Amino acid sequence: MQLKITDSKLPFAPLLLIAPFFLWGTAMVAMKGVMPHTTPLFVAVVRLMPAGVLVLLAAAFMGKSQPQGWKAWLWISLFALVDGTLFQGFLAEGLARTGAGLGSVMIDSQPLAVAILCLWLFQEKIGFWGWLGLVIGVIGISLIGLPDSWILGLFHPENVQVSADVGQLFEGGEWLMLLAALSMAVGTVLVRWVCRYVDPVVATGWHMILGGLPLLAISAATESEQFVNIDFSGWMALGYSTVFGSAIAYGLFFYFASSGSLTSLSSLTFLTPVFALLFGNLFLGEVLNPLQSMGVGLTLVSIYLINQRDTLADKWRKVRDGEVNAEEEATGLLESSELNPVELPVQLRVSELESEV
Repeated sequence: MQLKITDSKLPFAPLLLIAPFFLWGTAMVAMKGVMPHTTPLFVAVVRLMPAGVLVLLAAAFMGKSQPQGWKAWLWISLFALVDGTLFQGFLAEGLARTGAGLGSVMIDSQPLAVAILCLWLFQEKIGFWGWLGLVIGVIGISLIGLPDSWILGLFHPENVQVSADVGQLFEGGEWLMLLAALSMAVGTVLVRWVCRYVDPVVATGWHMILGGLPLLAISAATESEQFVNIDFSGWMALGYSTVFGSAIAYGLFFYFASSGSLTSLSSLTFLTPVFALLFGNLFLGEVLNPLQSMGVGLTLVSIYLINQRDTLADKWRKVRDGEVNAEEEATGLLESSELNPVELPVQLRVSELESEV
């Protein structure tokens, strides 16, 4: 089933569907800007726990019921561990060692994992166009995130220094971003089971609070001077990441995830690095090279293919059926003309001059 944003009762549903990925991309830039003045896990805690409180307050205002029974709390706790503690922990540690745009790209390799998990667990149909879009998306984010020498080495293998590039890749924190991507993919799939026992908005709030508790304990034990050097602009950036990049973005994302196709929804996360790279260039001076620019273009193509895969499949089927029908009609006409004589009436007009002669 493809995500039907037109069926949503929310106003401006298409814009709200894109909003989480815009907010996540810009929040990455805000977090990266304040990272030199604080510690990674403290940033993760600030982004999670206050946002969870805000989401629960909004849920109470909307009259949402709280979790009931041990199964509900068990699924919320598992969801909190995977999508709260692990995802935000890996993200914050990785972001401290890499750029906002690059880090966002590495995280957004997770739609392929989501597609495979949903194919296995929910039998969601991906189809030719969906798989093509996913492959193009992976190629796109690879062009954005992988070392240029790896890409160029495909044409000149003798000049590739793999060991040095691998060392640089792991020192930069990209592997932490890939772990964050895997955690987010598993968390996105888990939300289906979580929402069987608790409202998705309530689950989002509690998973932020519970997921932030281990990070708070680790930060208190291993980090120091977490907020001593943060200035006013830094607190504003953290506030934006908390309110918009977590509370609002996560609330919208898991609302749509609980009611639509996870493959289609997660494919939109390819938009996150586009926003992160754009605003990273504006505010942090991060610049795209030609290969990364190509990657952004391929990413946009992949988003279109994945989200329009059903429509494209229908159009292709109609075109194919139309060609078959046209061939059958032409063959039928030829066969009928060979078997049955066809009389063609011909009218002859004689001019007045010829009649006189």
